[in-house]
Amino acid sequence: MTENTDVVVIGGGYAGVMAANRLTQRDDVTVTLINPRPDFVERIRLHQLVGGSDDAVVDYREVLGEGVRLVVDTVARIDAAGRSVTLASGGTVGYDYLIYAVGSGSADPQVPGAAEFAYPIATFEEAARLRPVLDAAPATAAVTVVGAGPTGIETAAELAEEGRAVTLVCGGVLGPYLHPRGRRSVAERLARLGVTVLDGPGASVTAVTPDAVWLSGGRQLPSTVTIWTAGFGVPDLAVRSGLSTDALGRLLTDETLTSVDDVRIVAAGDSAAPSDLPLRMSCQAAMPLGARAADTVLSRIAGEQPSPLNQVFAGQCISLGRRAGIFQFAHRYDVALWFHIDGRPGARLKEFVCRGIVKHLAGEAGKPGSYGLHRVSGGAKRQESLRAKGGEAPATAARAA
Repeated sequence: MTENTDVVVIGGGYAGVMAANRLTQRDDVTVTLINPRPDFVERIRLHQLVGGSDDAVVDYREVLGEGVRLVVDTVARIDAAGRSVTLASGGTVGYDYLIYAVGSGSADPQVPGAAEFAYPIATFEEAARLRPVLDAAPATAAVTVVGAGPTGIETAAELAEEGRAVTLVCGGVLGPYLHPRGRRSVAERLARLGVTVLDGPGASVTAVTPDAVWLSGGRQLPSTVTIWTAGFGVPDLAVRSGLSTDALGRLLTDETLTSVDDVRIVAAGDSAAPSDLPLRMSCQAAMPLGARAADTVLSRIAGEQPSPLNQVFAGQCISLGRRAGIFQFAHRYDVALWFHIDGRPGARLKEFVCRGIVKHLAGEAGKPGSYGLHRVSGGAKRQESLRAKGGEAPATAARAA
């Protein structure tokens, strides 16, 4: 009689849902997904929740396989030795293998006043808290968006398209990932929307008050609503559980995404740090990492050697309101190319990508194992980085073998 294997997935985002669905390929695997929310959050649409053009949630019945048990709760601690997790509600769930896919959220701002007076939007709860604040503010109220990565750019454009008076404080360069040509395109679109872009020297925020933002150059900006999009952090669950992490708190793994502490624990998504060389935090990385994590677990169950990390990046897709966007193409090793698609075609491509992500998750739910992991990748570049660090990926401990 075949022995059943219990796999617990912590986190029901892009990586966690992909991993949970893929694990159901085997009838002798029981999959439990633990997530603090009862709905799947489309994180790449949170700026639309803030702007009022989308609710940024999808019913789990649309993206999660029927064979996956959903537990709506928060994991308080992982007991690696006992192979169980403790829930915030007080219960425990045992496992044979654990996939750690807790994602990321807002970083703790170190700027005085930012935690008290600025609104982060990295999570559904944060974005939902900001929406009524904007609704209550006069249409002429000054809105300041701090941070000029994709989230900051998308939020600034979304609100400006509504007619809001928006200032985007870059703290450096507008869209650091973008090629200069792509950056010019984004700057032109923001200018047409009426967004004031502050970049370069003197454009770093030094303090936030209830009605103003102070810059490093000594300038004070009136700000009725300040939105904070600068930086991401990860939950401290791995740290609290005594597992090895990088400086940010991401779980340290080898190139098969297996924890360096325990072969029964595998990581995926923003909370994973393979070989202490984490990939760019993004949905684009999360879904393949979720699939790879599931494949690692399935390989171990089958007594086979898991395949190493194999990741391809296509670029970066940014919406610029509902009527424009940009797809910035990149080398497979995630460096921006000169080529991009912008304007209305860029907006259509961005929406196509957003819808396609949900379709990929639903497709894996209906036919586990159907999501393709392409073998062609920027592996040579990653191996070069690994050698530069002084050798191969950290060896996986066999403590829980």
